[in-house]
Amino acid sequence: MAPDPRADGPTLTLSPIGYLRSPHEEKHRAPRQPGAGPAPVVARLELVGGHNFEAALEDLEGVEKIWLLYWFHRNEGWRPKVLPPRGARRRRGVFATRSPHRPNPLGLSLVNLLRVHKRVLELGDVDLLDGTPVFDIKPYLPYAEAWPDARAGWLDPIMAAEREGAAQRYRVVWAPRAAEQRDFLEALGVALAAVVEPTLARDPAEHRHHRRVMAAPDPDDAMMMAVRSWRVFFRVEGLTVWVHRVASGYPRATVEAAPEGSLLDDTAHRAFWLRWP
Repeated sequence: MAPDPRADGPTLTLSPIGYLRSPHEEKHRAPRQPGAGPAPVVARLELVGGHNFEAALEDLEGVEKIWLLYWFHRNEGWRPKVLPPRGARRRRGVFATRSPHRPNPLGLSLVNLLRVHKRVLELGDVDLLDGTPVFDIKPYLPYAEAWPDARAGWLDPIMAAEREGAAQRYRVVWAPRAAEQRDFLEALGVALAAVVEPTLARDPAEHRHHRRVMAAPDPDDAMMMAVRSWRVFFRVEGLTVWVHRVASGYPRATVEAAPEGSLLDDTAHRAFWLRWP
């Protein structure tokens, strides 16, 4: 991990003007970019009191999109080279990417402004986590900030291949048992498909977000993707990804011995082990 560059320069003090209340509570469930999630979500930016921010928000009503400048409050450390999710498995300089792991973990997101009420902004297409500290709000100005023909460097050939249909796209198929397990967990609030399907459809090969199972007892368990405390087993045939089964990431003995409510997705794991012992 790279040393902290902030130790060599002056310290700048910032104070959040507000905090985001978002349905995205886990990093892996948040979309990588605003509007990139499987379904639109609504979040609230609650500005802190005592600073006359109500007046500062005047005239913002009617602006369709706003920039949020914020802090990646759950990130620790950074690396000069990162592995982006798009393109060949090649590390890129962090300043040529949108990676959240940066020397100063500042983020910039363009979101939809739905409504302003006193010190609360209702927002759409948000990719921020719940509790994110926000430092500033700026209106998006299409005449100054929309440059669709601007070069994007190493991303240009990747985006061109996607537009032309040359980039590989996989079809994700859930086997009957896996589909039943997926729907069972969905009813208990565990949204596996929203994470599994976009990831595997883009690239099911071994990656830092999902790893190969080396000694699987079932030959169908060729690969495994970890989603929080769940394990999704799949195999790839041509351009089709066959999801074979879903499993709890906790051994049954661990679930039975743990105090009620102490595990991640606790209720779902207990119900899952009863249904699929």
